[in-house]
Amino acid sequence: TEAEWAYAARVTNGSGNQVKKYPWGKGFPPPGGSGNFADVSAQKVLPSYLETYNDGYAVAAPPGKFKSNSIGLHDIGGNVAEWCHDYYEIYGTGTKQTDPTGPKTGRHHVVRGSSWKHGSISSLRLAYRDYSDTKRPDLGFRVARYLK
Repeated sequence: TEAEWAYAARVTNGSGNQVKKYPWGKGFPPPGGSGNFADVSAQKVLPSYLETYNDGYAVAAPPGKFKSNSIGLHDIGGNVAEWCHDYYEIYGTGTKQTDPTGPKTGRHHVVRGSSWKHGSISSLRLAYRDYSDTKRPDLGFRVARYLK
C-alpha cells in the first residue's frame, strides 16, 4: 500500500521516530552515488536534469546498483517510480489516519518515489506522489508479502 511504501522509504530507525526528506537523507542536491535520477548522463533524453549530478545511467539502471536504505531496500528513490496497490485520491484535510488503504475502487493507482526522469527538488522528495492508469518507461512495482 502507499502507507507501507511511505513507511519503508522514510524510516531511519526501527521505531519510526525519525524520517528522511529525500532517499539519501537531508539536503539538496543529492550527493554522488545516491541513486539513479535525471542527471547529466540523461541530458540527451530529458528536457531538464541535475547539472551537478552524474549516476552514469541515462535511463533505468540495473536493480540494486546503488546503496540500500536503512532497512535494506534498494532503489526507493530513483531508477523507477513505483506503482502502489492503492487507488489514487486527493488527500483531504481533517482526520489523521493510521495505515490508510485508499479508496476501494478508482481509475488511477498511486505512484510513489522518483525515477530516472525526475530531478527537481520537489519530485525527489519522499513525500512526492503521482498517479497513473497506464504503463510508462519509468514506472515499475515492488513485490511485497506479509510475513506470518
